[in-house]
Amino acid sequence: MKQTLQLKTSQHLALTPQLQQSIRLLQLSTLELHQEIEQVLSDNPLLERLDDPLDRSVRLLADGAINNAPAPSGEAPAQQPGGEEGASGAQGAEAEGGEGAGGDDAPAGDGEMDWNDAPRSGGGEDEDGRPQLEASPVTLREHLMEQVRMTCIAPRDCALVELVVDALDDNGYLEESLDDIHGRLPEELGIEFDELRTALALVQSLDPAGVGARSAAECLALQIRRLPGVPMVTRRMALVIVEKYLTWFAQREFNKLKKALDCDDEDLREAQAVIRQCNPHPGAAFASDVSDFVVPDVIVRRAKDGWSVQLNPDVMPRLRVNSLYAQALKQGKSETQMNAQLQEAKWLIKNMRQRFDTILRVAQAIVDRQRNFFSHGAVAMRPLVLREIADTLGLHESTISRVTTQKYMLTPHGMFELKYFFGSHVATEAGGEASSTAIRALIVQLTGAEDPKNPLSDSKIADMLGEQGMVIARRTVAKYREALKIPPVSLRKSL
Repeated sequence: MKQTLQLKTSQHLALTPQLQQSIRLLQLSTLELHQEIEQVLSDNPLLERLDDPLDRSVRLLADGAINNAPAPSGEAPAQQPGGEEGASGAQGAEAEGGEGAGGDDAPAGDGEMDWNDAPRSGGGEDEDGRPQLEASPVTLREHLMEQVRMTCIAPRDCALVELVVDALDDNGYLEESLDDIHGRLPEELGIEFDELRTALALVQSLDPAGVGARSAAECLALQIRRLPGVPMVTRRMALVIVEKYLTWFAQREFNKLKKALDCDDEDLREAQAVIRQCNPHPGAAFASDVSDFVVPDVIVRRAKDGWSVQLNPDVMPRLRVNSLYAQALKQGKSETQMNAQLQEAKWLIKNMRQRFDTILRVAQAIVDRQRNFFSHGAVAMRPLVLREIADTLGLHESTISRVTTQKYMLTPHGMFELKYFFGSHVATEAGGEASSTAIRALIVQLTGAEDPKNPLSDSKIADMLGEQGMVIARRTVAKYREALKIPPVSLRKSL
């Protein structure tokens, strides 16, 4: 067969670097976005950030005092989309304008405060107006050892107590058995097992009550013995419950408990009140875990004609091209590498603005279709799928999925991820559809208003929803109840 050359024209989709960056920025969360920006700022000297988080950091004065320096006065506040800086808060118009990228009105070096020129704190306050620094949190080990040092025990006993304290977990429980601890001690120390048992008894007498326990039953028993103002009969019954019948108590088997303890409802109710005063995790209060919080990407407010959506200016970084480098590029005094970095800076500013524009459009489309939710709550949520928003905005479903992942909306009813407003539907007797989110909200309402002595079963909840026109099976109710972390009917029953 003879080989020949042919010229053929065809179309195909290519993911350019700019498109790849746009897709990546769109699917990042707010925290990941700022981390990405910091990395780009460190790699690209032509890009600079106006809203530097360090502008409001603690600074030192000339005399060594601490001063919270204000942000430089030359910075303009962040603006909403449609303002001078676009949707991303960046001066993208200047960056994409070609030769004058970055503008000449932003001199380099602004934003840095001289150590000697920083204003001093005003007088009239304690410690010359210096702010108080937050003390480091006290750990459980430090709290226990501080109590041990206040006791008059021998150094040998103190070392054994410290050995037991080091074996406690974050909840205050003793992870290892005394036999294992005694077995790994060197024989030449001559430590007897009774000495280790005495050290554990000393740890269990410290604050918080219940620390040093080897099980949940022992932890509760230690606390019950130290509770003040409890009648002896009630205290004894509570101890018997946690030491022998804790499983029945957790499963709310009250009939079995009354038969085993030979008591009535009132006696069992008093013992139950004593047990509920105890903390099964006494060491958790000293945990140093910092609570995570979510910053909303968009904010929904009531307007005259309904509900409006606005971007949160606190999450919109303000970027621009450095004016000195832009001037050098304009005069032709740069290298090819700087031209490439300038193009990358333009792409980033443009893609940032496009990212926030897309988030705002999707959020507004969601609000337009879920107006009943914002007016009446979760019970008025309507079914919604990604395709409906995608067809309205002329975008692909994958784009809507990226926008609604790890993006949050602040509403009058609380903070919600954008994916929260999408859900499957359940048929109604009238031929309509009900959102699964609305059904879950109804389940919460029904279980919250039930009689604690006679809670609603899953079948009863399904029947009550059926009376409201929602055709739903018992297994579906059980699935929604478990997703809401609502205990089953046996664990919701009380005396």
